[in-house]
Amino acid sequence: MSETSFMGVPREQIDWSPRIDFSKCNYCMECVEFCPHNVYEVHEDEEQKFVVKNPNNCVVFCRACGKTCGEDAISFPNKNETTAHIKSMRKEANENE
Repeated sequence: MSETSFMGVPREQIDWSPRIDFSKCNYCMECVEFCPHNVYEVHEDEEQKFVVKNPNNCVVFCRACGKTCGEDAISFPNKNETTAHIKSMRKEANENE
């Protein structure tokens, strides 16, 4: 991961990473192949062929891997709620300075 913060908020405090609905997933692995940020880890010999191993590597507000999924098996947190949470953390940090 290249960034440790987003808009002045530590990345690990921002809940933004893919959620996979494995009941829809056909394991085409297009999302894994598409993502250049090492978010996923492949487990070829397991029933669940991949996992979100590095959620904090996911670029905040990026949803590109989900757009590669023809099965709509990938979702993300609500963008408006995440934005509000980031603004709240920034406000709190500014008040504590």
